[in-house]
Amino acid sequence: MLLHRLALRNLTQTATIRCNNKLKDLLESAASGFDQQPTTPEDQWSTTPYPKEAVFDKRDQGRKAKKPNIDPRETSIILFPGQGAQYVGMAEKLLKIPESRDMFQIAKEVLGYDLLEICMKGPNYKLNQTVYAQPAIAVTSLASLERLKEARPHAIEDCVATAGFSLGEITALIFAGAIPFDKGLKLIQVRAEAMQIASEKYPSGMATVFYGPDSKLGEACVQAKEWCIEKGVEEPTCQIANYLFPHCKVVAGNLEALEFLEKNKRQFKLRKVKKLPVSGAFHTNLMGSAIGPFVKALRQIEVKDPFIHVHSCIDGKAYKNAEHIQKQLPKQIVKPVKWEQLLHIMYERGKNKFFPRTFECAPGNSLISILKEVNARASDSAISVEK
Repeated sequence: MLLHRLALRNLTQTATIRCNNKLKDLLESAASGFDQQPTTPEDQWSTTPYPKEAVFDKRDQGRKAKKPNIDPRETSIILFPGQGAQYVGMAEKLLKIPESRDMFQIAKEVLGYDLLEICMKGPNYKLNQTVYAQPAIAVTSLASLERLKEARPHAIEDCVATAGFSLGEITALIFAGAIPFDKGLKLIQVRAEAMQIASEKYPSGMATVFYGPDSKLGEACVQAKEWCIEKGVEEPTCQIANYLFPHCKVVAGNLEALEFLEKNKRQFKLRKVKKLPVSGAFHTNLMGSAIGPFVKALRQIEVKDPFIHVHSCIDGKAYKNAEHIQKQLPKQIVKPVKWEQLLHIMYERGKNKFFPRTFECAPGNSLISILKEVNARASDSAISVEK
């Protein structure tokens, strides 16, 4: 299977790299305008308003990412999507590949139900449930690597870094050899079930918020939470859950809080508040009860050092080792996904510097769309495996 072959190849490659001591910064000289630094919590990870050609020397987020000392155009980065990317029929193009079908067969044995049938036939309401959506996306993503291997074999061989959005981070760890496929799939099942139970405990949800430079998103979240307190809402919550790209964040909290934002968006100069089709306020304290079952399941896995750099959604930095994964991964359930910061670390560099090729695994191409908003030059060499 591809994942096993990749692990062996990466083990040899990693040993060679370590012996030769050729690791250096993946990215260089990230642009930063110090006279335009974000001043509000919601813009903590915002992209500078300066043009993409502008280079400043004081911040170098790219130094937090490393790669072999070779031409970046000869390397690749692979990204894995998170919950929300699913759709009925998303595995159709993968069924002609024997190795991809094998993954779905293993998933059937591990999960105890026919995941492929849900991926192909749905119905939508079932596939969109957290307990099914998360395993479905993870297996589809890993199965799509076989499609990528057929079309562009060097894309996998030359991969120097990987990352995944929320759930996709576990998929990335499986790809990087840190967690076995079957164990990782069981871990995802535990995570999904625990998050589903947590979602049912408090009526909550998430909404994408688009706003401008004069908006007051932080103040809006504070007042939404205060409004919930006044109404006697249990566990009042309203906070940024996903940092996507400049002037676009995902806010999560009680349903009452989201309704407050929608009704009062003009007061806080919010351009658009769009409710997401998810069952709960993921990446907030309302998911706290899901941490225990997840930690218990993670401890039963012999996590290994990843063979390539895997970047964490919590701070954008690459995991140091297996111990770091064991400690940090559970926090992701209740911590915001700082995807914009992660993209800065992985991609930003100085003028006239080249970028690695980026491949987004199925389903969908939402991560490439976000990359375009954060770093248009990097997105020029990004490809969706699904297409």
